[in-house]
Amino acid sequence: MSKLSKSTVGLTGLLLASSLMTSNSFANELSFEQYVETLKTQGREHGISEVILEEAFDGVTFKPRAVKADKNQPEKKLTLDEYIPRAVPAWKVKQAQTLYKKHYEALNRIGKEYGVQPRFIVALWGVESNFGKFTGNYSVIDALTTMAYDGRREAFFTKEAMAALTILEEGHIKPKEMKGSWAGAMGQPQFMPSSFLAYAADGSGDGKKDIWNTEEDVFASAANYLSQSGWDDQYTWGRQVSVPSDISLDLQGRTADKAKYLQEWSELGVKRFDGSALPKLDEDIQAWLIMPDDQSGRSYLVYNNYNVLMKWNRSYYFALAVSHLADRIKFN
Repeated sequence: MSKLSKSTVGLTGLLLASSLMTSNSFANELSFEQYVETLKTQGREHGISEVILEEAFDGVTFKPRAVKADKNQPEKKLTLDEYIPRAVPAWKVKQAQTLYKKHYEALNRIGKEYGVQPRFIVALWGVESNFGKFTGNYSVIDALTTMAYDGRREAFFTKEAMAALTILEEGHIKPKEMKGSWAGAMGQPQFMPSSFLAYAADGSGDGKKDIWNTEEDVFASAANYLSQSGWDDQYTWGRQVSVPSDISLDLQGRTADKAKYLQEWSELGVKRFDGSALPKLDEDIQAWLIMPDDQSGRSYLVYNNYNVLMKWNRSYYFALAVSHLADRIKFN
């Protein structure tokens, strides 16, 4: 699998980047129809009912476009100066501000329940699926079965297929309505099925977790993911900074040994982007220096909330797009 570009966005990108499990393709050993039967057998072993298995795999077809999309992921690497305006254009900022106000009551309630600032929920929604407009039109079962049969990451996609069947068994959505991306990322937050089982939440109180059509469930699910991943709503994500030209590149990175308190960064000559001093807090906070485009590009001091965004998607660019959009909502 080729390395994902810096501009890769979406939870799909994170999960595909992290799933390096491979196996020999079954294409020359079993027909697609025979392979579907092996998935059904595994489904039975996972406790999936015959009714759901028959309905889920009814009309399942191999999707060559999904395999092609996987093999032809974009390789072009944009700089942040090129990427941020594309990922967070003025029209998206305006939509985010409008939707923030429209859904403020639900967002505020959910934000308090999970300990996540509502602006970050809206920003994730906007960057991940353009506020639910781009969620994919593949049958999730078709997509996952295709990718498992393709064989390059068979174990990963088989696990996701079993998770998708479990979602159907639990009755959160009908099989024909379970739509997603070519890789099986589902709904408005683009959760893979295993992420749905771990983090999807019922924000509307109707007993279902509908991340496809119910916005309150989308908000609660995103907030639950962040909350369970270590989010702290007492802090923001970080800030763009200016650094001395002679600062050591060995200081950058997000590993535990690279963390320093703001006062320490200040002593090293790091300043706000406008040249003013870093904030002095009553209780100092640890931060990490990141330079996604190396020393020639933008520099940031990021807090642990940024690390949480990187759990959602391990692209520096994705996390920075969400962060920038959240800031634009804040300052509306």
